Amino acid sequence: MITATILTKNSEKTLKATLDSLTRFPEVIVLDSGSTDDTLKIATQYPNVTIHTSPFLGFGPMHNYATKLSSHDWILSIDSDEILTPELIDEILSLTLDPENLYKIDRHNFYNGKRIKWCGGWHPDFVSRLYHRKKTRFSEDLVHEKVVEKGLKVISLKKPLHHTPYQEIGDFLDKMQLYTRLFAEQRANETGSVWQALFHGWGAFIKSYIFKRGIFGGKEGFIISMYNGHTAFYKYLRIALNDDVS
Repeated sequence: MITATILTKNSEKTLKATLDSLTRFPEVIVLDSGSTDDTLKIATQYPNVTIHTSPFLGFGPMHNYATKLSSHDWILSIDSDEILTPELIDEILSLTLDPENLYKIDRHNFYNGKRIKWCGGWHPDFVSRLYHRKKTRFSEDLVHEKVVEKGLKVISLKKPLHHTPYQEIGDFLDKMQLYTRLFAEQRANETGSVWQALFHGWGAFIKSYIFKRGIFGGKEGFIISMYNGHTAFYKYLRIALNDDVS
């Protein structure tokens, strides 16, 4: 048996499609950290969903808390803006699961109705999401958390997961504010300078737009590359200014 886990906060725009793709799984744990929209109302409409709430602890700790709430040892961690394709569901449910394996999924990222095949962090994008909770867990990182792979055999699944992380420009700004704050909190003992922030910002833009071929992605490639650059800049600017508060 597999439990799917989802972290939510004000996820009403995407959650229904996510939960629709999980109806073949016997248990879905929704761990909410303070939604004020219709997120929880949507979640209550699904008989396989159990809702829990918690103050936000950071992404890694929240994933691990959701894992503890699950009834089954096999965990499929899904974001509230991701959708399992029917082919991926069939592939997962046909697996002979081995606790010594960690299963990695090919995530296809979309923005403005277009699949993004360029840009740093957007393509290629393989994410480790299916694991046995007695063998591994998420890192305790507040942001950019990952399932710990050490000691496990990583198996790549063939079918994709669809991901639409940004519905509108405001979503870019909201996530930039959250992620840069958590990044600074995570590195509270480090020091930096404005020049280092500029270096990281320009470096991230150039890597995404030139070396990761965002230049071939039209306006979407440019917007995403600019976002990558600005996010890197403000991450390190917060460290330089010792600014870890929202």
